Amino acid sequence: MSYTEQVVLSVQDLTMSYLAARGRVRAVNKVSFQLHEGETLAVIGESGCGKSSLNLTLIRQLPRSAKIESGRVLYTYRSGQQADILALSQKEMNRFLWSEISMVFQGALNSLNPVIRIVDMVQDTARAHGMNAADARKRALDLFEKVRLDPMRVYRAYPHELSGGMRQRVLLALSLLLRPQIVIMDEPTTAVDILTQRSILEVLKELRAELNFSIMFVSHDLAVAAEIADTIVTMYAGEFVENGPVNEVFYHPRHAYTLSLLDAAPRLSTGAEELHSIPGVPPDLIEPPPGCKFHERCKLATDICNHTPPVYEVFDGNHGVACHHHVKVREQRERVISS
Repeated sequence: MSYTEQVVLSVQDLTMSYLAARGRVRAVNKVSFQLHEGETLAVIGESGCGKSSLNLTLIRQLPRSAKIESGRVLYTYRSGQQADILALSQKEMNRFLWSEISMVFQGALNSLNPVIRIVDMVQDTARAHGMNAADARKRALDLFEKVRLDPMRVYRAYPHELSGGMRQRVLLALSLLLRPQIVIMDEPTTAVDILTQRSILEVLKELRAELNFSIMFVSHDLAVAAEIADTIVTMYAGEFVENGPVNEVFYHPRHAYTLSLLDAAPRLSTGAEELHSIPGVPPDLIEPPPGCKFHERCKLATDICNHTPPVYEVFDGNHGVACHHHVKVREQRERVISS
């Protein structure tokens, strides 16, 4: 996999919270990252870590209880012009979505309107962005063929007439209808079987190579992330705690939480073995613990972790981490791989 040095999305110190009865839940906390042209960036982490909240913040599709407290989300158009997505008017945002950034939501059955045909969804989207019906039809049928569907059957179908895997591929095709630069995918393979999952990943790779769009891929499935990603980001308690090239993060992790996720995943190469689940539960995001937010669940935690937040450091030019014990983490993982 390869991508260019051109940055299409630059997120800077993004913070978002939800209003709850006890106070504000800071679901996204001072998140910063860059997405390059043609790059697939996978965000991994257990449920509740803030992955989906981050996605909704980036496209400004948040509920009324949510508030973007700070940060910038800079998008670079193909023309080279740059805009802060958070500063766009509602009218500008309506034009921006689908044509520049689109999203494949988790759960294909819930994402498609069950009472209208696929053709109507295509035409509604095209009409809202000034595309004529003939061009929309031609492009949709071409995309359906690219995602390995029977174009005319799917085009005239209702969602309930399609299988789960077919609906997921319809969503992928619809997300590319207006040729966006970025596609955000929220757990796109969660509700499908392993063979359908494999098919979706293969289609996604082929489309990315042909159409040259960037992907932000959100998943709790490490195997899927390893298969599709160029860059891996580990998210915990609303924060990015590790960020680096896929092979570097999986084979030489530097954060204790990333190590715990890897230890909890089954490995076919070693046969039957005991899985090491992560003890405890994610922290309270209204009143988070002091120091490192992972210290109450971390097997490597020492006194410094209890009261001093780790500083985010960058190693080897492109592997960032915020962990007091990054050296021990790397050593432990390397011992596991060599055994």
